[in-house]
Amino acid sequence: METFAALMESLNNFVWGPPMMALLLGVGFFLTVGLRFISLTKIGYGFRQLFKKRTNAEEGDVSPFAALMTALSSTVGTGNIAGVAAAIAIGGPGAVFWMWVTAILGTATKFGEGVLAVRYREIDANGNRVGGPMYYIKNGLGPKFMWLAAAFATFGIIGSLSTGNAVQANSIGDALQSAYGDWTIFGVQPFDAKVIAFVLSLLVAGVIFGGIKRIGAIASKLVPFMAVLYITTALIVIGANISQVPSAFGLIFKGAIGLQGAGTGVAIGLMMLAMKKGIARGLFSNEAGQGSAPIAHAAAQNNDPVNQGIIAMLGTIIDTLIICTITALVILTSGVMSADCLASPAILDMLDSGSTPQGCETGVPLTAAAFDATLVGLGEHIVTFCLVIFAFTTIIGWSYYGERCAAFIFKEKSIPIFRCFCILAVFASTYALSFETGDDNLVVNTFWLIADSLTGLMAAPNLIALILLSPVVFKLAKEYFDKDKIASDGLVDQDDM
Repeated sequence: METFAALMESLNNFVWGPPMMALLLGVGFFLTVGLRFISLTKIGYGFRQLFKKRTNAEEGDVSPFAALMTALSSTVGTGNIAGVAAAIAIGGPGAVFWMWVTAILGTATKFGEGVLAVRYREIDANGNRVGGPMYYIKNGLGPKFMWLAAAFATFGIIGSLSTGNAVQANSIGDALQSAYGDWTIFGVQPFDAKVIAFVLSLLVAGVIFGGIKRIGAIASKLVPFMAVLYITTALIVIGANISQVPSAFGLIFKGAIGLQGAGTGVAIGLMMLAMKKGIARGLFSNEAGQGSAPIAHAAAQNNDPVNQGIIAMLGTIIDTLIICTITALVILTSGVMSADCLASPAILDMLDSGSTPQGCETGVPLTAAAFDATLVGLGEHIVTFCLVIFAFTTIIGWSYYGERCAAFIFKEKSIPIFRCFCILAVFASTYALSFETGDDNLVVNTFWLIADSLTGLMAAPNLIALILLSPVVFKLAKEYFDKDKIASDGLVDQDDM
């Protein structure tokens, strides 16, 4: 296991080297400026459009709200609970700052993805609206770039089975075992890894074989409910530790530039560690630039690409700037992390295999401990419940992304086969928890290293396409908001445009 973890760490270092971080942040900054900052100034407008009544003339398979909930179902998950904890445990509090940077710039990226998803979507053999990076590469950039579309679809298939299914299912099993593994009912352990694997596989199968409409319907009910429950509980914890909030923000900003270290070399090392983990976890959490969310937005009942782009960017705001920030504040204000467990000069020598200092929790156990420190006897159960539901919705959302990538390469006949592979990935990754490893933190961190690496591989083709198609995004956005300005002046009825 140690050898495999070291291999994954090497791959992660390569994928998330300076070129990828520069590309990710650079594309976000480029689109933000090119869009004249509308991705930041039109957030309120976006929420109004989200709940706007739609006519039957709008083409698509699910409502814009359901499309956003499907996208959020795949983003609001373990990244918000376990991912933030892992980022802080490995990269220190400064990782949170770089998650914010990724999110702020990611609003423009998500906007561009949503615009292009609707602009270049197609109707498949089954009569469904389909789209995403592979389609806007194919239809927007032409035959010469089909290799890039195929590369994204290939990484999307692998990412769906691993990041979107295996990692999420493993987190569900880990959370349930940690919280309820000792329970026995009529001589049976209901939260044994083998039992969890079987039940979870059945539940996932019952949803994903219903297609995008069933996924959208389930996501529209579960995601808002769980988000409200989690945020409300987290705010209660933060309120109880309100005096620690200023120092928590201090740790975040100091850690972002490595000021908790002693010496210039150490400071730079810690800053780069925080940047790498923060950006990687930020992208894994909100998926801005990864290219997965536009696959869901392409199915929206919306004829206007820009209108759906405005709605698409809300996912980043909700996911990272709200939910991830709240998780980070719960952890940093609870007092469950000692100074030795925060990023320090000593930690730089301990991360070659993806492990954390001995005695320091990471992932779900860290977040659960932070909640339970204030809500004694209750916090752990709330976190476990929320994570299970969040991760479940992530699985069903990513299953749809993967099947669309599979259909792009192998046509629609491959979809039932791909769904079976999704079920197998869920079962195997959860069943694997029944094997003893001797180092739980090593297993958790290795899963996250795999997720980070695959996230980066998916992002690269999509980010290149966003740059090349940015003139289309800028043009459509200008035309849309010029019309919107005329309508707001009372010269034209917006509904007639």
